[in-house]
Amino acid sequence: QVHLVESGGGLVQPGGSLRLSCAASGSFFQIYSMGWYRQAPGKEREWVAVIFSGNTTNYADSVQGRFTISRNKNTVYLQMNALKPEDTAVYYCNADETSGDYWGPGTQVTVSS
Repeated sequence: QVHLVESGGGLVQPGGSLRLSCAASGSFFQIYSMGWYRQAPGKEREWVAVIFSGNTTNYADSVQGRFTISRNKNTVYLQMNALKPEDTAVYYCNADETSGDYWGPGTQVTVSS
């Protein structure tokens, strides 16, 4: 079992930055990848970024060049720069572990002037 908790969300002006964190705890064998997803009001959840156990990373086209995912042991980060109003969403952390897929409760990011 993997327990995930996100933090770092909030209100930021367009062009600003935020750093999200997600800490994994519990009893688990190996986490193969950790990633971020987001869900805006009235829209489906969409994938944002992923980092694999070998530190390979991938990004959605919509955030490429603006967001950076990183990982330190069992904590994953999402540095978000040059934020746009369309980045407003609840951001969810995901972990792919030996026993399955796990999700955090989410953290709200609002980009507005």
